[in-house]
Amino acid sequence: MTEVHESYPDTHHDPYSKTVFGFWVYLLTDLILFGALFATYAVLGRNFFGGPSGKELFHLPFTLTETIILLTCSFTSGMGGALAHRKNKKGTIFYFLITVLLGIVFLGMEYTEFSRFIEGGNKWDKSAFLSTFFTLVGTHGLHVAIAVLWTLVLLPLVYMHGITSVVLRRMTCLKMFWQFINIVWVFIFTLVYLLGGELG
Repeated sequence: MTEVHESYPDTHHDPYSKTVFGFWVYLLTDLILFGALFATYAVLGRNFFGGPSGKELFHLPFTLTETIILLTCSFTSGMGGALAHRKNKKGTIFYFLITVLLGIVFLGMEYTEFSRFIEGGNKWDKSAFLSTFFTLVGTHGLHVAIAVLWTLVLLPLVYMHGITSVVLRRMTCLKMFWQFINIVWVFIFTLVYLLGGELG
């Protein structure tokens, strides 16, 4: 009697699955970091010590523009990642270049906001509110800067070598990273700028 052995793909040893799983683990550790920063802000964010509150400092139309820019990054990076899976080299490069440009604009706006606060005498050490604000928003800004640099490193590889299996793994992780920092920003915008801007 002939035995039939069914063949299943060995996903445990698939480089793509292993890489993506490993990056999910990294994002979970990053989530813990931001969770701790949000918790610190929740505890100390109302301690103004005679300094300005968010209501006095924040310009919501400005921050809303930042939010729209970063959410557009989420769309363009998602499109770039989807086109990478389709081996569409030109489309991948185009959408990730747009993502980089938008990311740079966002960082420029964040730098402008920080500079305005500091020039007004509202530095990191003036109050617990400002300390937690600069730490939380600055950490997110650092992540955006890393995402921009990472994209700039990967795009020449796409241009020179096309969408190889190695490049695809890296582009997938990059897309996940952009999506992650965009989600974090939505929470920052809601909890820090919208709700914090109501506190006087």
